[in-house]
Amino acid sequence: MTASIRPEPRAGVMSIAPYVPGKSKATGGGKLYKLSSNETPLGASPRAIAAYKACADHLELYPDGTSTALREAIAGQFGLSPDRIVCGAGSDEILNLLTHAYVGPGDEGIFTAHGFLVYKIAITAAGGTPVVVPETNLTTDVDAILAAVTPRTRIVFVANPNNPTGTYIPFDEVRRLHAGLPANVLLVLDAAYAEYVRRNDYESGIELVATSQNVVMTRTFSKIYGLANLRIGWCYAPDHVCDALNRIRGPFNLGGPSIAAGVAAIQDREFTESAVAHNEAWLPRVTAALAALGLVVTPSVGNFILIHFPDVDGKRAPDADAFLSANGVVLRRMDAYGLPGALRMTIGSAEANEATIAALAAFLKV
Repeated sequence: MTASIRPEPRAGVMSIAPYVPGKSKATGGGKLYKLSSNETPLGASPRAIAAYKACADHLELYPDGTSTALREAIAGQFGLSPDRIVCGAGSDEILNLLTHAYVGPGDEGIFTAHGFLVYKIAITAAGGTPVVVPETNLTTDVDAILAAVTPRTRIVFVANPNNPTGTYIPFDEVRRLHAGLPANVLLVLDAAYAEYVRRNDYESGIELVATSQNVVMTRTFSKIYGLANLRIGWCYAPDHVCDALNRIRGPFNLGGPSIAAGVAAIQDREFTESAVAHNEAWLPRVTAALAALGLVVTPSVGNFILIHFPDVDGKRAPDADAFLSANGVVLRRMDAYGLPGALRMTIGSAEANEATIAALAAFLKV
């Protein structure tokens, strides 16, 4: 056997396709409308910004390694026990920690066909086998997930609502999924967009976590709270899961300014409600406007929409992306999600939304 001339990553690592974020630049000049990353157009709460700046005089100090103030603020907002909350550098870190804690070589992790790309990356990085199940009408299919469960299944990821489709499954379906899973399989409910949902049959997963031993709900401050640049996420989980995560996470995985800004953001309910109101006003308006242009839009409950383009020369999604980019509008290509015929558009400011609609009308020559 020939010795390697350099250190080599373990099997499977180099097969992982790196996560590629949404573009932040357009090819054309003029004003840029970046609607590719599901960022809130309202920015962060002024209170969160002030709290962040107030930490500038103490950057030499280590932060609280257990994010106590943030866990207590989250607990106060949702009526939870802070002891059952773990914070991380974005919900991405929480998803990776969960996978590394519960998945190893020979194990399987399940997620849906158009689920968040991080699920596959995390499972593969842990040495597990990703199992992709089909969706029905771009929506999580509980029966398909249950049919894919084997004795090797260790974790199931369900984004609810799902990015990039914007669809969701009602809580009765979540309960049915949980009831059909073996007790040793961890069900992870990724509720990154929960704050935007206005459906009576939706529940983020708090109740199910509270009454189960194998369910975790993850959340983020990157979306409605406008703190994407600070990387703050959290999960609500059973005690034994929190114990496992706290043993493997970094001892100071959240910086002090992030903790302070997160506390201020979640306590500024008026600002959060204004972000919800903006989305409630513009989500249906943009959806209707694009449908009037003859485009198919998947109904969304999040702060983004999936736009499908015709399979016609010069009118396909890559053509639209190039045209929009040349006109200062940046949307998200969906090739990596198995949806090459679609672009995802974040609901932006009034100006950005109108500019995008106008640019698409020009592209389609409506």
